[in-house]
Amino acid sequence: MNDNHSHLELKYRPRWIASPLRDAVRDHPIVVLTGARQVGKSTLLQQEPPFSEWRYISLDDFDTLSQSRRDPTSLWAGADCVVLDEVQKSTNLLDAVKAAVDSNYNKYRFILSGSANILLMRKVSESLAGRAIYFTLYPMTTGEMNTLSPPNLLEALFKGELPRAGKIKSPLVVPFPLMCKGFMPFLMELENSEAVLRWWEGYVATYLERDLRQLSQIDSLPDFRRLMVALSLRCGQILNQTEVARDTGISQPTVHRYINLLETTCLVERLPAFALNRTKRLIKSPKVIWNDPGLVSFLAGHYDIESLRSSREAGGVFESMVYLHLRTLSEILVPKPRIFYWRTTTGKEVDFVLEWGRKLLAVEVKLSSKPKYSDIETLRLFMDEYPETSAGILVHAGDEVKIMDEKVVAIPWFLLGGYL
Repeated sequence: MNDNHSHLELKYRPRWIASPLRDAVRDHPIVVLTGARQVGKSTLLQQEPPFSEWRYISLDDFDTLSQSRRDPTSLWAGADCVVLDEVQKSTNLLDAVKAAVDSNYNKYRFILSGSANILLMRKVSESLAGRAIYFTLYPMTTGEMNTLSPPNLLEALFKGELPRAGKIKSPLVVPFPLMCKGFMPFLMELENSEAVLRWWEGYVATYLERDLRQLSQIDSLPDFRRLMVALSLRCGQILNQTEVARDTGISQPTVHRYINLLETTCLVERLPAFALNRTKRLIKSPKVIWNDPGLVSFLAGHYDIESLRSSREAGGVFESMVYLHLRTLSEILVPKPRIFYWRTTTGKEVDFVLEWGRKLLAVEVKLSSKPKYSDIETLRLFMDEYPETSAGILVHAGDEVKIMDEKVVAIPWFLLGGYL
């Protein structure tokens, strides 16, 4: 897969993050937009006003890249609103951006975009400290694919307002085809499963050969690939690096470094354990979650819906799809809620805990279409422990909103995509 892919005429579908981005550039001189390769960052910045009218500079272009090293300020001569794309390729450029903003705070507006999480690249985040606002663009939600508006579901739940019980009017959005295919914008144009598999194959190859080589010294690409497969089989599970090292035959320090790289390139996230210094003993290791379920399915070797449906990874892949939607909805709230998971040493676990100021939401994910009362046991346990929790949510694969308890509601997963 070369980058000509992105030049095919794709129909642009508005992204939910566009509105918060517009708000941010009004008030702040530097806005940073990161996200994995091919999630649609450049497309958004070239299609959405006002950014579409700004000077657009991509450091993917070799000539531009060498210019950025020799004379960075010449790139924006005569312009005061500038998009700098693929900015991780020329980190020295950021000192010039910082100097421009410091010399004339009200004049310049910069959007820095790239497929590496700049917050995790230490020298970069230091040079922008206190000056930049950060956003992450995730793969598309089902709502964005179908040009729906973002729901205000999270805000309502944080206020303790539960959705009304009953069957959802819009047609059921069946999870398995989407879990298998994935949520990258380009995949929407592909009809058959072979084309999708070829796309993911190319994506992984490009990622291994280009992005990683640029960012870091990789001793062995086969090792890195083996690590990706091992982590795909553990999606939604607590990360035990010793076990991963043992199963892959890769040394533990190398496993640690490779996972950091997967996180820096926005493919994987490590969710911290939630704890408010309570008495119960809790597990402290992070939980590993992938940002696109289609990539997890591909890496885990599930090339068709039946293989995924009958696999023991299916629950983790479904969890990553729910996470993608929760994460995207969190990105558009101000400030952004933080996402954790909760697990006691006795093995009681809540899949996601969202913290927004003093408010908490507890989210349990179940890949079944008929939620049962027993499914909310750990939610109720968590809410007994943290009575300040606004609501407990059981996200399932069916089509019915069901009130399960005074503050606990079961919702179809596609409600997070803005379907009503």
